[in-house]
Amino acid sequence: MSFSQDVKNEILRRKITRPCCCRAAAYAAACFGKYFDERGIVLQTETEGVAHFVQRMYSRCGIAGEVVRKERPAGPVFEFHVQEPEAVRKALELFGHTGREPALRIRPDSFKCQNCVSCFVSTAFLCCGTVNDPEKGYNIEFLSTRYQLSQQLEAILAEHEFHPHRALRKGASTVYVKAGDHIEDLLTFMGAGNAAMRIMEQRMYNDMRNKTNRLSNCETANLGKSVQAAVQVRQAIETLEQAGALDTLPAPLPDTARLRLAYPDLPLSKLGQKFDPPVSKAGLCHRFKRIQQAARRLQENQSAAAAPGKEHHG
Repeated sequence: MSFSQDVKNEILRRKITRPCCCRAAAYAAACFGKYFDERGIVLQTETEGVAHFVQRMYSRCGIAGEVVRKERPAGPVFEFHVQEPEAVRKALELFGHTGREPALRIRPDSFKCQNCVSCFVSTAFLCCGTVNDPEKGYNIEFLSTRYQLSQQLEAILAEHEFHPHRALRKGASTVYVKAGDHIEDLLTFMGAGNAAMRIMEQRMYNDMRNKTNRLSNCETANLGKSVQAAVQVRQAIETLEQAGALDTLPAPLPDTARLRLAYPDLPLSKLGQKFDPPVSKAGLCHRFKRIQQAARRLQENQSAAAAPGKEHHG
């Protein structure tokens, strides 16, 4: 079962008892269903529980509706409809519509208490919403072919600080929220607290994994720099040794060079403990820098001596 379906099942377990909240839920099903006009109300869904939930909301509003299962090649579709003329008339009157509006708009007076908006939004999600599995990304969206309704839904979500966005995709208007923390808040608002916790846990896991990766990358980079520095010091020592110039260096550089060759893999902090008295990491770095400078001067002198000189005539 998908995460989106888990969210819908959790919303379906929510208890809605207040008449005004039942009406708000029923209104959302009319607005975000297949159609809502003087012909009646039709909602099609692939989730049987959603169709029966909407049927209960209408029943509590005193409006009878039917649920019909329709077989299709891709799988069954469950249709809730209100088509009996008297029931249609009662629904239009209940929601304050004529059924002949050129563009369907959400009536603000449909929300009578604090929970009405929550019931409206959660039912809208049941009818036209999807949410990504948090392991794959953060995104929740509401899809509608009615531009004005999407615009108003966006405004409702924005009013509750869920930071929604809207886009036109394949001829349909999509209202979506992408930030993980805002999706958590929206799911909680819709009555899907367990799903919100799953997103919170995934975000914490992702943050920890990203932090670990950053630390690992940093450690790898530091290790690479240390290895590179050690190789450069070893090459400098070998250059001086091969030229017989190691003992010409001022004390204590020759002893430092030989100790480095004796313990090539020892970290500077531990190598410093081999000296009597011990030498700090910074002190060793300074000595190695002087050894490298001496090796460079030696190589420069060797290069100059090997270059062809100018001929002198007496």
